[in-house]
Amino acid sequence: MKLVRNLLLVLILFTGVNFAQAQKVAHIDSEKLLMAMPEAKTMENELKKLSETYAAEYKTQVTAAQAKLKKYSEEAATQTDVENAKRQKEVEDLQLRIQKYGQTADQEIQKKRFDLLKPILEKAQNAVNAVAKEKGVLYVLDSSPGKGLLVFDGEDLLVPVKTKLGL
Repeated sequence: MKLVRNLLLVLILFTGVNFAQAQKVAHIDSEKLLMAMPEAKTMENELKKLSETYAAEYKTQVTAAQAKLKKYSEEAATQTDVENAKRQKEVEDLQLRIQKYGQTADQEIQKKRFDLLKPILEKAQNAVNAVAKEKGVLYVLDSSPGKGLLVFDGEDLLVPVKTKLGL
């Protein structure tokens, strides 16, 4: 009985090892792939322009608020307490609007980044899938720094995927 059990255990282990060896694994540095894609460069340029537009508007609003604050500060001695309180409230409201504008601008830039990045990632993923299928690879790991892959001696798909994308 022990012999049968041991033989069965060895058979299971042997089959498991053969099965694991039959699984073809490759890796790709997704960051390098994305940086090589012209669509990513176009996306970065578009996001840079958008950021600069928001930054210029933000700076204009801040400059106007500072000018108004300086004017109100200089005139404070000649104004009534009621008028000074009204002006103080106006400046506080202006500061809140500027802060909200900055937050909204950040959110819009992040949304635009997501909208532009999605088709680029899909194109890259489709190319990786196609190359993996052509090469009979069942698992593709990301070898970008910080992705958790410590050893990557397997097949690197970066060059074939770049070729598939025409890069």
